[in-house]
Amino acid sequence: MSTPKTASKPHYLRIRDYILDGIKSRSFAPGAKIPPEVELARQFGVSRMTVNKAIRDLAEAGVLLRYAGDGTYVAERKAESPLLDVNNIAEEIATRGHQYRAAVHFVREEAASEEVALRLGLAVSAAVFHSLIVHFENDSPIQIEERYVNPQWAPDYLRQDFSRETPNAYLMRTCPLSDVEHTVEAVLPASDECRLLGVDGSDPCLRVLRRTWSGKHLVSFARLLHPGAKYKLRSQTRVRKR
Repeated sequence: MSTPKTASKPHYLRIRDYILDGIKSRSFAPGAKIPPEVELARQFGVSRMTVNKAIRDLAEAGVLLRYAGDGTYVAERKAESPLLDVNNIAEEIATRGHQYRAAVHFVREEAASEEVALRLGLAVSAAVFHSLIVHFENDSPIQIEERYVNPQWAPDYLRQDFSRETPNAYLMRTCPLSDVEHTVEAVLPASDECRLLGVDGSDPCLRVLRRTWSGKHLVSFARLLHPGAKYKLRSQTRVRKR
């Protein structure tokens, strides 16, 4: 990869753009080590201080990761979901240009536990629909979706093929969303969650607890677990001026 010919730019911006172009073209792939500061300084004919500024700026932006005594690496890009919206994960993954698939572990009817009954506003042991699905992005598990649904509002839930349509897409189509409640927490995964996500028990995860309503009806309660190293949640709120 040749040095850019944009000599009119400040030297540190030329180096920054060179690294960003390398990441975009995948000459510097996620997780790869970039050339040492000494090598970049010689390549661009500048001081190490100038190189350091370019690398420091990219590290502060989350593009690079610096390790003392080891070097500088390209950060792995995390998948991102809007925190306050309820989006279809299959569509999110498609918008990133990646491949989506789902592994459906079960879809069944069972008696509501005390927690589930409380979350759905039902009597303990009332019938609920329960599904467990792992969503994959480019064959990497990105979310465990454990969902409980009130059969009264989605009576055909058990008859759906959730390898073709996500529960979110089905419920949005049959029970249009009117209200949503989110709770987000950082957790360590249980042993079965480690197996499903391919993570270690010491790897932090993000858990979203979500309840959704259609009109006055509380339709669904879901636990969504994401590997923290691969996922982030984003929120943007417009503040009205008084």
